[in-house]
Amino acid sequence: MSPKKINFDKQVDRLGTYCTQWDYVKDRFGESDLLPFTISDTDFEVPVEVMEALKERMNHGVFGYTRWNHTDLKSSITSWYNTRFQTYINAEDIVYTPSVMYGISQLIELLTNKNDGVIIQTPAYDAFFKIIQASGRKLIENSLIYQNEAYTIDFKDLENKLAAAHNKVLLLCSPHNPTGRVWSKEELERIVLLCQKHEVFIISDEIHMDITRYDNQHIPITNFDYQHVAIATSGTKTFNFPGLIFSFMLIPNQELREDYLTILKEKHGLSSVSIMGMEATMAAYNNGSDWVDQLNDYIDDNYEFACDFLQKKLPDIKVVHSQATYLMWLDVSELGIDMSIIQDKLIKEGKVAIMNGAIYGGNGKEFLRLNIGCSREKLIDGLNRMYRALKNLE
Repeated sequence: MSPKKINFDKQVDRLGTYCTQWDYVKDRFGESDLLPFTISDTDFEVPVEVMEALKERMNHGVFGYTRWNHTDLKSSITSWYNTRFQTYINAEDIVYTPSVMYGISQLIELLTNKNDGVIIQTPAYDAFFKIIQASGRKLIENSLIYQNEAYTIDFKDLENKLAAAHNKVLLLCSPHNPTGRVWSKEELERIVLLCQKHEVFIISDEIHMDITRYDNQHIPITNFDYQHVAIATSGTKTFNFPGLIFSFMLIPNQELREDYLTILKEKHGLSSVSIMGMEATMAAYNNGSDWVDQLNDYIDDNYEFACDFLQKKLPDIKVVHSQATYLMWLDVSELGIDMSIIQDKLIKEGKVAIMNGAIYGGNGKEFLRLNIGCSREKLIDGLNRMYRALKNLE
């Protein structure tokens, strides 16, 4: 029996829901009447199975302190990894974290001292910069190589950075935001071997793991024979419920795992979790595989539509070859116009909000990041607004 077709074309009015992307677009772009394609959540409703689980729990009427450390949650996660990534996960390695970035920040503090270096591959998710700098660690950039609308790792530079005694952690983004790279098995093996050689710990942000283009397959960093790794991830990005606050980490190293749990429970008092976030996660991982398959197909179609539109209407904007995420990375360098002018035209003339790539470091100042996790109708409207704003640039 074929799965029920999901209507991702449905448009949901998010205004008036305290929505960061829609209600607070003025905070970042200076105007409120803009069509947003900004932060990385989607405009899609959660799967029906998730809604049913949330309604059932809501109807119970009591929302007391809640445990995360139980078989129902852990088995939903291990089953998901087994089904989607053909990966065995030891249930004992699973720990709760309220958000991916909270978990990463705590691991950095456990694994490093003040002024130690944390390596990131730029351009990179802007929150990486913030948590490293706020913790008093040194941000070390391993800039990715950009060529022919694609990114690769500069392994020579990476090894030089790993070899420096004060650099203790590689903060990997896999799949990579904002470039959309799915790191190959060969690339990941090489990263692991270099980190093993230089005794550098790998923290891998894998929150975009489920959204991959076509035949590309995400490989969890725990698949490799190296114990000094940890994964921080969540179902919230995939199934669109970040507002329910629930993420988790995989920490194979027992001592590090216990140290983290001590901080979580005793230092920060976070032993109880969001019951709605946990219920949503279990329902999504137990019942959401077909939904994710259809989501990927829809985003693939959005990606192809946007590529075709830009090639025909704005050929000087080059699309970086995307293998993952619902974020498009657009090279605007051939427009020959400063990003401040591009943004001004998009905002003032197009009435559209698209992220300025400069905040992601590296060569990001020559890029826009466009969120295509939305209905086709909204995407068409946004692309037409972009065209009206940029068609006559001189």
